[in-house]
Amino acid sequence: MKFLFRIILMAFAFANAAVCAAASFPERPIRLVVPFPAGGTTDMLGRILAAHLSEELGKPVIVDNRPGAGGVIGADVVAKSPADGYTLLLGSPASQAINALLYKHLPYDAQKDFTPVALFASTPNILVVNPKLPVKSVAELVRYAKEHPGALNMGSAGNGTTNHLSGELFNSMAGVKILHVPYKGSGPAMSDLLANQVQLMFDNLPGSLPHVKAGRLRALAVTSSVRSPVLPDVPTMAEAGIPGYEADVRIGVMGPRGMPPAVVSRLSTAITKIANDKKFQSQLLQQGATAIGVSPAEFAEISKLDAAKWGKVIRESRVTLD
Repeated sequence: MKFLFRIILMAFAFANAAVCAAASFPERPIRLVVPFPAGGTTDMLGRILAAHLSEELGKPVIVDNRPGAGGVIGADVVAKSPADGYTLLLGSPASQAINALLYKHLPYDAQKDFTPVALFASTPNILVVNPKLPVKSVAELVRYAKEHPGALNMGSAGNGTTNHLSGELFNSMAGVKILHVPYKGSGPAMSDLLANQVQLMFDNLPGSLPHVKAGRLRALAVTSSVRSPVLPDVPTMAEAGIPGYEADVRIGVMGPRGMPPAVVSRLSTAITKIANDKKFQSQLLQQGATAIGVSPAEFAEISKLDAAKWGKVIRESRVTLD
């Protein structure tokens, strides 16, 4: 009986220590790993979140860009970090699901080696073309691609990104074959698109928005089910003649597997509070993104839905990577 009592006391002591540790979290700066180069959509939204999260938590949240392999390099850094809440990954359910389905060999298990914390933003992709390309609508692009096979190149942030697979989905649904050219992030891809080295791109809206407004790029359609409030004159893909086409990108925060539930709750509560802040919502809207507050459980469910959606695209486009 005394032995059982000691076990109960020890369990209580460990639980109390965990609660106390979570209550004092964070006690030092937090590293937010962005698995893409500076200047891209994920980076821009991550820096906005980091500034607000630093203020909310009372400790610096430092953005650490670790680009490469469609987000795999940065994700691997986080997967192998201590599960204490001080190293977090900025990514999307789509990118995690896509990489798990696309790469034959990953240095981590995309489904098991991460703890979902919270989603905070949603943005459509946008189909943009260099103005030198003589097309002004999706219908004209499809016709041009069919009449000039092999003439068009499509940039992306990397193999397996939602940029890439949004383009593959377009190829499939429009009945065209536009060559995919992967880059190490949307920033380098955008530079070549502006220079007309590639002719089009399915970019995250925040990355293309300033170029569209300045006339440096021509927007043909957004990939969401409804038009974007920042570009109300740009049709959806369905309106532009590709019915059933939809591809939203949700951005969130996750950590290594095994994070203490109380720390996850602390971070999730802080991010959800930020997502409901009008200043934060306005900052995201200016970038073409919408603030959302999604719990860890909902995050996990969205990840499953994204895996099913993009798995179908990957199988139909027969894309595989080593």
